[in-house]
Parts: sequence; C-alpha cells; structure tokens
Amino acid sequence: MPTRPNESELVELETRRADLRERYLRPTPERPSSTARGIHHAVLICSDVEQTIRFYQDLLGFPLVELVENRDYPGSSHFFFDVGNRTLLGFFDFPGLGLEPGVEAIGGVQHIAISAARDRWEEVRDRLDAAGVKYGGPDKGIEESMYIKDPDGIQIELLSDPLMYFGGSQLDQ
Repeated sequence: MPTRPNESELVELETRRADLRERYLRPTPERPSSTARGIHHAVLICSDVEQTIRFYQDLLGFPLVELVENRDYPGSSHFFFDVGNRTLLGFFDFPGLGLEPGVEAIGGVQHIAISAARDRWEEVRDRLDAAGVKYGGPDKGIEESMYIKDPDGIQIELLSDPLMYFGGSQLDQ
C-alpha cells in the first residue's frame, strides 16, 4: 500500500512547487490572455441515464437542457446539464459495453468543482440533507465546499466561492 510523503519528501515537494511558481507563474498584469473562452462542456460516463438526471437536476439543481442519441455509439445517450455561465456538464451511457466503475487514477478526474452563489449552495445543501445524501467539506472546516459523490461515484465539489477565486485570492486580479 502506498504511503504519504514523509517530512523530508514534503520539504522537497514544497521546494519543487516554489521553483515551478517562480519559473512559470506570472503576476496578473504580465499574464497573456487565454486563448480559450472557457470550458464548453465536459463529458462523463454514467451507468443509468434516469438516475443521473434525478441526481444532477433534482438534487443539485442543474437543469437538463438536451438528451439525444450519441452520434458515435448507436443506442447510447448524450445529454447535458446547464451548470451556469453558459457551461455544460455532459454524460454518455454506453449500454452493452459492460464498463466497470472508475477508480481514482493518474489521468482520471478527481473531482469537478462547480461554483454556486451561497444562497443557492444552501438550497442544495438542504435538499441533500432532506434526501439523506452524504457530503463532506463543512465537517472538515471547509465551509465553502460540499463534496458529493454522484450515483456512479463521480465526485462533485459544489462551492460557494466565486469563479476564479481560490485560497483566499481572486486569481484574475
């Protein structure tokens, strides 16, 4: 079983991060504009279309905006939820492929963080509590975040921080 880094390894890792920050992180006024406008959509794989719709639309409050056949795999559904700011979270199901549940691994998605205004965040928290859905974050002193696993084990972080805000700083200022 892998172990966490020991004290000397932690010092080496922080030294490496400091070096990378020094070499690559430019002060905001010196940063070029991004070539991108934002994430259009990210697509994940689900095991059951209806349970995914119920989770994301009914519990998290992300409206379903499209549901069509996947153009690359006959019989598969491709559907999208509006996660705000003109951004979509999409899903495929792949009936008949016998896919196994995912595991946290290099190249995988650890979690998707989605920003919500605090009042909307509290509405979702109340719905999760009423439904008996477990979440983490506030229990560990991270008051702005709820970490929730969807029915397929995909971890979503719903946080009340604004976009481009992290660690007490607005990253685009």
